[in-house]
Amino acid sequence: GFLILAKGKKAPAMIIWLNGVSASYDLTNPEAVKHFKSQLHTLQEKYGVDGFKFDAGDMNYFSGSYDLFEQNATTVDLCKKWSEIGLDFPYNEFRASWKMGGTGLVQRLGDKDYSWEALQSLIPQAATAGLLGYSYICPDMIGGGSFATFLDIDAANFDQELIIRSAQVHAMMPMMQFSVAPWRILNANNLKITREIARFHQKMGDYILQVAQQTAKTGEPMLRNMEYSFPQQGLAECKDQFMLGDKYLVAPMVVKGNKRSVKLPKGLWKDDLGKVIKGGQSIDIQVPLDRLPYYERMK
Repeated sequence: GFLILAKGKKAPAMIIWLNGVSASYDLTNPEAVKHFKSQLHTLQEKYGVDGFKFDAGDMNYFSGSYDLFEQNATTVDLCKKWSEIGLDFPYNEFRASWKMGGTGLVQRLGDKDYSWEALQSLIPQAATAGLLGYSYICPDMIGGGSFATFLDIDAANFDQELIIRSAQVHAMMPMMQFSVAPWRILNANNLKITREIARFHQKMGDYILQVAQQTAKTGEPMLRNMEYSFPQQGLAECKDQFMLGDKYLVAPMVVKGNKRSVKLPKGLWKDDLGKVIKGGQSIDIQVPLDRLPYYERMK
C-alpha cells in the first residue's frame, strides 16, 4: 500500500510528530509518491495554491521499526524522499532535507525560540547553510517560531525591541516570515517600524532574486560570512555581519541597545545613510531602533 507499515504487521505504523499521531506515506514506494503529488496538484488546480510549506520530514520522527516498500531504506532515505517532492513544486519550503544541496529548495533553518541568543545564531547558521549548498534559506520566524511564546503575552514586560531587530536581520535575507501577527504584539510606533522593514525587503526583492540566479549558476552562497568574501582580513570570527551577494554588507543589531561596531573590509563603502567610508577599519555607529545598517560596496 501507500503507507508505512509497522514491522511484522499489516497495519499502518502510528508515527508521533509535532502535531500529534498519524500514519505516513511510504515515500520509498514510487506509487505512493505519485499519489501524494497528485493530491497536491489537485489543490493547485482547484484552489489556485501557489506552493507548499513541507514542514517536518525530520528523521527523528521515524524512530520505530517499519516494513518499507524499499526494504533496505533507512530513516535518512525517508527524509531525502520527502525533500525530493519539493523539486516538483518551485514554490516550496523545507525544514529537513538530506543531500539536497544545490537543488531548487528553500531551506528553513531549525526552529528558534524567542531570545536574543537565538537571534544571534541566525547569521552564522545561514552562512553555514549556504556553504553546504542550501543557499536560498529562510531564517525561521521573525522573533522565533515557537507559537507558545506569544499565547499569553504580558504586554508590560514583552520585549518589542527583539521583534524589530529580528525583522531587520531577516530583511536582507532571502525570506521574511512572521509567526505572530506584528499588529497583535507591537505598539503603534513599533508596528510602523516593522512595516517599513517589510517594505524594504520587498524593495530588495529584485536584487535578492538576481543573487539567487547567480547562485544557481555558480553554486556560491547567497549569504556569505565575512571571511568567505574577504579572506585573511581578520574577519574569520565575525558573527554579526554578512554579505548579501557581492554588493551589500549587512550589519544588523543582534543584541539589545543602539550602538555597535562594524568591521569594514578594504575598499570604499556607502552606508544606508548615504555616507561613503573608507574600509580596512572598524567603525562605531549609532543604531536607533528604526535603523538597519548596511553598506554598499563601491566600485
